[in-house]
Amino acid sequence: MARDRLYLLEPRFTDEALPGRVFYCKDCVTVEGLLAAFPDRADDIEIIRAPYARPRTAVVDAIGEDNQNLPALVFAEGGFVNDIEGLLAALHQRHGFPERHP
Repeated sequence: MARDRLYLLEPRFTDEALPGRVFYCKDCVTVEGLLAAFPDRADDIEIIRAPYARPRTAVVDAIGEDNQNLPALVFAEGGFVNDIEGLLAALHQRHGFPERHP
């Protein structure tokens, strides 16, 4: 059975444009926190961590070169969401994560 795929940036990454510094993605860290707080909700999601550098081959293969913004949730039946508000809503609706408080 196909599962939704959640693409996240690796938790720590560097950026060639800003040498000597280490970064994280605030939206990916938010989703990582949800996964850690509610691990049973992620059982039906394939989680893929991608490097920061582009092109992000796995993401391009899944949803196209113009859609490399992460995090992204790719639906098993087709389609995807890669804006944080839409992604959090989809995690709630599709996988039973709690809702984000307004």
